[in-house]
Amino acid sequence: MSFSEKIRTIRSQYSLSQEELAEKLNVSRQTVSKWELGTSYPEIDKLIFISDLFQVTTDYLLKDNDTAQDNSLDRLVLKFLGSAQDMDNISKELVDIMRDGVIDADEKLRMDTIIETLDSIAQIIDEIKLKMNVSDFAKS
Repeated sequence: MSFSEKIRTIRSQYSLSQEELAEKLNVSRQTVSKWELGTSYPEIDKLIFISDLFQVTTDYLLKDNDTAQDNSLDRLVLKFLGSAQDMDNISKELVDIMRDGVIDADEKLRMDTIIETLDSIAQIIDEIKLKMNVSDFAKS
């Protein structure tokens, strides 16, 4: 799948119009249209913003290689499975924090770390969902 197909597919999956994406990127709707038609590419800073916005790598956006996408999905699943130990530790940590029913200052700091870890895991899950949706869309 080419960059133009990927950007169009991902934009649609996020239910964004060309105009809405253009506003987020501070470009014109015509610029987004040119990207989707394959007549031009975004500047590096816009490409990085697109990557962050849609939670995909710049490699995924630029490389025209379907096996790279599959490998990327495989890596994401392995990364998620690797976080299983983190999730187990979080469960134990939360039980320990709530044991006395009061969250003190030290426990609040521990909670902040737990929330950061959970946000990271949630991001991996979102990336997996996106990759699976893009992959399913490309196959149909």
